Amino acid sequence: MSADVAIVGAGYVGMPLARVFADAGKTVVLVDVNQGVVDAINRGESHIGDVSSDALKALVDAGRVSATSDYDALKEVDAILIALPTPLSTHREPDLTIVESAAAEIAPRLRKGQVVVLESTTYPGTTRESLQPILERTGLKAGDDFYLAFSPERVDPGRTDWTTKNVPKVAGGITPACTERAAELYGSAIDTVHRVSSPEAAELTKLLENIFRSVNIALVNELAILCDRMGIDIWEVVDAASTKPFGFMSFSPGPGLGGHCIPIDPFYLTWKAREFGFYTEFIELAGKVNEEMPYFCRSLVSQALNHAKEMSLKGSKVLVLGVAYKPGIGDMRESPALKLISLLQNAGADVSYYDPHVPKFSEHGLVMECVPYDPAAYDCVVIVTDHSEIDYGRLVDDADLVVDLRNATGDKGTASEKVFKL
Repeated sequence: MSADVAIVGAGYVGMPLARVFADAGKTVVLVDVNQGVVDAINRGESHIGDVSSDALKALVDAGRVSATSDYDALKEVDAILIALPTPLSTHREPDLTIVESAAAEIAPRLRKGQVVVLESTTYPGTTRESLQPILERTGLKAGDDFYLAFSPERVDPGRTDWTTKNVPKVAGGITPACTERAAELYGSAIDTVHRVSSPEAAELTKLLENIFRSVNIALVNELAILCDRMGIDIWEVVDAASTKPFGFMSFSPGPGLGGHCIPIDPFYLTWKAREFGFYTEFIELAGKVNEEMPYFCRSLVSQALNHAKEMSLKGSKVLVLGVAYKPGIGDMRESPALKLISLLQNAGADVSYYDPHVPKFSEHGLVMECVPYDPAAYDCVVIVTDHSEIDYGRLVDDADLVVDLRNATGDKGTASEKVFKL
């Protein structure tokens, strides 16, 4: 049975997107190179937290969702959505290899009338300069024979209030007709579609969203370091500033940035800007400040051990609470916990972790398993990710020493001599 919509990439973006279209009555086929993922989807087993296995199985059993590793499934669909990773290279330059390889597979299967939309976050010009030439190799022309657009994903894993369905969708096409066809497609399943004049405008929209967060988080992180020297509670300051009903948006300091978007996406624009002889100094400075935070937090742990217990990091037992990049999920992409754990280990600490959402992980040269929750068994407990499953008031009572990088312990932590806060 042919599908209405094909989604290339069955990950954090593709899976929720498939569910939204299927819930709207479309038949969806997910195309992924990982055969294990494909087989699991076809059994109704989800590997993405935002789509439960129960919800997926109902759609699979109803014939609304299927998966395959065969690109030939694209031949009969009306629309092809590309939701693939766009990482940075080791030199911190955009790596479009995965997207361009997929485009090369799509091109020989492309037919007249199809809509092709790139959702992967990237620099302005990618859709027109990289994707369009690959798809037009067959002689079909974007805007005449098929419709090509960019519509950035806006997934925030773990959220239930703002989802793929109700977060407004931005869409910009190579031609006005491309924009309209993309908008019609998304409008059939998503509550609100916002049209822009070009794919470049849509591409930069996504980057602006993430740069805004990166720069403001860097600002409050820098203030946190200053407040440490001045003996001022940064959390009290941010809380007080947040009482202003206009002209201020609250951001919290922390041990560093996590997730695929904020630590990576701003540098797509930094790279592209150099083509125009322009240097994005805010972006570079924000990146520098945010990347230094794990080092500062390592120093904070060292100071806490020294002042409270007259111990050095070397030989101390440290429990890291939370290794996912944000609360409530098990997503470890670019988690600052990874860097902090490495730094603590390099300083000689015996580091373990507890995270109710991450039973084990193998990332960035670290191979670890979650230990039982027993804060009293450690010289120091470091709160890196503030999962709601943990009773932080009781943690203050049970632990010998707590370094709170998220203000999870609140007023009780502020009042306790054995809690050191960022």
